Amino acid sequence: MGWRLGLAVHPDSGRGAAARIAGTVAERLRAEADHLELITATSFERFRQRVAECRSAGLDALVVLGGDGAVHRAVQCCADTDVALGLVPCGTGNDFARALGIPRDPSTALATLVSALRHGRRRRLDLGRVDGTDPAEPRWFGTVLCTGFDAAVNARANSLRWPHGPHRYDLALLRELVSLRPRPVVVDTDTGRLTTQATLVAVGNTAFYGGGIPICPAATYDDGMFDVTIVGPVSPWRLARILPRLRTGTHVRNPSVHTLRASRVFVAGDPGWPVFADGDPCGALPVTVTCVPGALSVLG
Repeated sequence: MGWRLGLAVHPDSGRGAAARIAGTVAERLRAEADHLELITATSFERFRQRVAECRSAGLDALVVLGGDGAVHRAVQCCADTDVALGLVPCGTGNDFARALGIPRDPSTALATLVSALRHGRRRRLDLGRVDGTDPAEPRWFGTVLCTGFDAAVNARANSLRWPHGPHRYDLALLRELVSLRPRPVVVDTDTGRLTTQATLVAVGNTAFYGGGIPICPAATYDDGMFDVTIVGPVSPWRLARILPRLRTGTHVRNPSVHTLRASRVFVAGDPGWPVFADGDPCGALPVTVTCVPGALSVLG
């Protein structure tokens, strides 16, 4: 018996690149499947409903053509189920694909995905679960959950109407840097407790966020643990000096940066600090997250 596949197309991903190659991706997948269902939806609730309908009909795998936001949606539907996730990255950040070693060129990624379908290759990944929500519908994340400066930059960028593209984040970063104020936080884990003044806290299931920034450079997706990065009380000038080192992962050597590993993390602090997971808003502090081993099946 062949595959029953769903193809979730997010046409705006990659500034319209996903829409331009959707036909090619669908054609290649149809050649490998007994059935292919195209899934498009304007709202997350409708998307969840469509995936649930496909699962009831025997869905084997959900293939995402899009960026990290699209993957985050799909993870909510595939986590803790037998439905595998496939990925043809076509966004601006593609941090999930980067962490999994999936080629970021869509054509190469599609060829890798087709090979995985032909040979039945799957692997199990850990996921982060945001606790304290409805137990029947937990919130999941595959890459990084963050709060503090980086989350504030993300929130401000989302609120800006201009400029477009990556420069929007540059402007948001500058505005947040000017207003930077470290705040008291408590990071309580199953391996220890830290009370400090902090600029940001990042909980990594994988290493990357923000389009390739290895904020938790040692994080891996299959070890049952989070890597946590905490930037302590630094001035705007000092943080500006740390930021370039984020791209190389050497920021963890700075004496103002603390790192730890844990499978459960509770972060409490200023309730005005937003929380983001996989680049999507996820409420505010306090927040408790748990690493769930093998919660997601991925093709490839």
